[in-house]
Amino acid sequence: MVVKKVSPERLKEVAPAFRKKAMNLYNMRPADQPIRLGQLRGNHFDIRVRNVKKHSADSSADLKDLVHEALENVKTKGFVNYYGPQRFGVGQKVQADQIGLALLKEEMVTAVKLFFTPEVDDPLDRAKRHFLQTEDAKETLAMMPEYKVRERMVLRALNRFGMGQEGCTRGWLSIPHSMRVFYIHAYCSRKWNEAASYRLQTYGQRVVKGDLVFSKDANEKNSTLSSQVHMVTANEEEESIYTLNQVVLPMPGNSITYPDNKVGYWYKETLAKDGLQACKFRVHPLKLNIPGCYRLMLAYPKNLTYKLQHDSEVVMSEETPEKITNEQSENPTASASCLSLSFNLNSSCYATVCLREIMKCDP
Repeated sequence: MVVKKVSPERLKEVAPAFRKKAMNLYNMRPADQPIRLGQLRGNHFDIRVRNVKKHSADSSADLKDLVHEALENVKTKGFVNYYGPQRFGVGQKVQADQIGLALLKEEMVTAVKLFFTPEVDDPLDRAKRHFLQTEDAKETLAMMPEYKVRERMVLRALNRFGMGQEGCTRGWLSIPHSMRVFYIHAYCSRKWNEAASYRLQTYGQRVVKGDLVFSKDANEKNSTLSSQVHMVTANEEEESIYTLNQVVLPMPGNSITYPDNKVGYWYKETLAKDGLQACKFRVHPLKLNIPGCYRLMLAYPKNLTYKLQHDSEVVMSEETPEKITNEQSENPTASASCLSLSFNLNSSCYATVCLREIMKCDP
């Protein structure tokens, strides 16, 4: 990441404070330009899964063999490229995609009320609950913690312009564009996840007529969204020209092409059920334009290595971390085993989803 107006020397000074919060700062150097959206090529992950146990159905199998099989499967077959739960909000009553749907329908008051729905009993949620009960933005602002920047921005606008449609629109406009569009992207991501599940349930691993794959011109700088994809023909299906790892699904938007098969009909029916049958994916009051994009159905971890060992061995080695290799310690037991993983993922791919495929449960 790039931190503006902060020198490497200053970052080195505060590094110990970050370490106390389980965050390490390293490789600090000056940069000429900030990192911009679209420049990220991928992420590297070093993960430890503690107390690794077998599923009850695998009780007779050897843990080492199960781990090896699971990791080889994800290396060779990949995993469904779902958006992870952090895209929507983990364990929340109101998730980001619900707010995004309200914004797409230009239901600004509903979106504000969803935004201020309380979750648990803490100072933040007591302030939210007070707002929903009273709609008094001024009193709520006094109760809202200082660090809740987005909430305070919206409340200031509501205090000035009121809780009507216009006031709530001003409230959303008070937060940065990237924050406004985040909620709509969350809705589109949810629909992508659902479309991927429907596609697999309907066609399995076959590539069928009407599926979309990236075209040869997809990487051209001046290519349009519609020219980035090629629609699979009946002849190409018959000759098995493409495989599932080449298939893409669209994120809903105003510049994308939908598959010309049952999946395309599913998109139209689902958007209509959500009240978006006439949606142009432009929210003019909020100055938002959603062109959409294409996302590969499958993702693959790169440079995946792992090590299965006793928890006690991991504790002893944590002071001097070593490079993870595929070598496993002698006789790790299922009762106190730790799996160390190291891998790379392309940008917008989720380690939580990769872990779920490996572990066959939510991490």
